[in-house]
Amino acid sequence: MFRPLSVYIGSRYTRAKRRNHFISFISLTSLIGLALGVLAMILVLSVMNGFQREMSSRILGMVPHATVFGTQPLDDWRALRQRLQIHPEVLAGAPLTQLEGMLSYKGSMQPIQVNGIEPQAEAGVSIAATRMVAGRLDDLKPGEFGVIIGMITARRFGLSVGDKLTLIVPEVSSTPGGITPRMQRLNVVGVFKVGADLDGSLAMIHRSDAAQIQRWQPEQVQGVRVKLVDLYRAPQVAEQLLASLGDAYRAEDWSHTQGSLFSAMKMEKTMIGVLLMLIVAVAAFNIIATLIMVVADKRADIAILRTLGATPRQIMAIFMVQGSLIGFSGTLIGIVLGVLGALNVSGLVGWLERVTGQHIFSSDVYFISTLPSELRWEDVAIVALVTLSLSFLATLYPAWRAAQTQPAEALRYE
Repeated sequence: MFRPLSVYIGSRYTRAKRRNHFISFISLTSLIGLALGVLAMILVLSVMNGFQREMSSRILGMVPHATVFGTQPLDDWRALRQRLQIHPEVLAGAPLTQLEGMLSYKGSMQPIQVNGIEPQAEAGVSIAATRMVAGRLDDLKPGEFGVIIGMITARRFGLSVGDKLTLIVPEVSSTPGGITPRMQRLNVVGVFKVGADLDGSLAMIHRSDAAQIQRWQPEQVQGVRVKLVDLYRAPQVAEQLLASLGDAYRAEDWSHTQGSLFSAMKMEKTMIGVLLMLIVAVAAFNIIATLIMVVADKRADIAILRTLGATPRQIMAIFMVQGSLIGFSGTLIGIVLGVLGALNVSGLVGWLERVTGQHIFSSDVYFISTLPSELRWEDVAIVALVTLSLSFLATLYPAWRAAQTQPAEALRYE
């Protein structure tokens, strides 16, 4: 099979056993360094993707993807929900009334956001029904002032189903202070656990009880929350919904309340990727040292090739092929090991926990008790492209030095 001269000689130089074992050692080190760098990048990025997926499914499964509020309490939320569900990207809707206040129990207090919900409709827009560890959403009955709290709140106060606590919400009044506290006794009817900060900052009551606390009519609510096909398009969909409704409404999406958290996670992933890329860059720069020593070792061979008619461009291509083969081999090995590691890291951690009897991610300390991993092929492609590019760039200077070799000068002492 025909092969260009540069490819043929460059591949032979890569396969041949060199007289200088130190050069072979440096070449092997470069290959191993590239493989380890690619392995580390794929593995770490996959784990970070897994954590982001877990946090997205838990937090964004509880908070509204988007909410349409009325400038005044809504009298007919069902009609508004029907109008919102006409949009092709809206899957479901449910009424929502939000209260900000404080929970008080035996002298202890903590801030809380209380959502007034319709239990039957809530299952279509959130994961709350599947995250109950005690009680059910249906235990929220109108007029009974039942409340479902998070696991962190329950542990902080030592609460269980059947206990009573007090909700304190601010109320605008005509007094000189302008605001007076309004207190409401609540009965704990359920506890949920999503494995996030929401376990200590969110509680749920029936929408009619929330209306009574707000001194509204029983059927009045603050707005309608919707679940979207693509939650990452929430800002655009919220604008479209608002445009179709008019000035009597305002819209809010999850990026206003949780956007900073996910922006920080995205920036963290980017920065860790850049730092890990330094490992790959160091290994790629080792290719420069390897090729420079190979060029010095092959000066006589280069001179002979030049006297036989090889052009400087062909000489340069020989060593570019050799360095690129090292980079390609290291990248390929790293990708194979990285993909296998990313697909099996969760099982490996579970096996280590069973063997050692120690919990690496204890559920009592961490929100996520397992090591999640999500392999994304676009990450693998980016890592491979950057690594191959660095490896190729590392070949340019040594190959140029080889092309500058003068035959007479190189053969003078041979």
